[in-house]
Amino acid sequence: MKETLGIKEKLKSKTEIELLFSEGKSISRHPVRLIYRKATLQKDITILTAVSVSKRNFKKAVDRNRIKRLLRESYRKNKYLVLHNTTHQFTFMFLYTGKKIPDYELIASKMKEIIQKFIAKEIEAS
Repeated sequence: MKETLGIKEKLKSKTEIELLFSEGKSISRHPVRLIYRKATLQKDITILTAVSVSKRNFKKAVDRNRIKRLLRESYRKNKYLVLHNTTHQFTFMFLYTGKKIPDYELIASKMKEIIQKFIAKEIEAS
């Protein structure tokens, strides 16, 4: 399986994002939070993903972009866990809630914890 995060896998729809925040469920492992929602997507897409970093905590766009790159990369490396363990389609939004610029190891470990907790909840709900 290719470890890519293509353009078809990115969540861009404003209405879908609004639904995600209004109806979605949340899992948090400080400093990363996952908001997820079951969705009906195109046949070839399993998960649509977006990342966000607060402008309030990080005034410089350079810092926000760095954190978003770290979030996307750690999700890209661990998305196989979700794809192999779910049968439904989902939309994901990863939020960075910390106040300091993290290193990759912290983000990667928290991302793996969040994904494993999501899988456990998904299996429990099925």
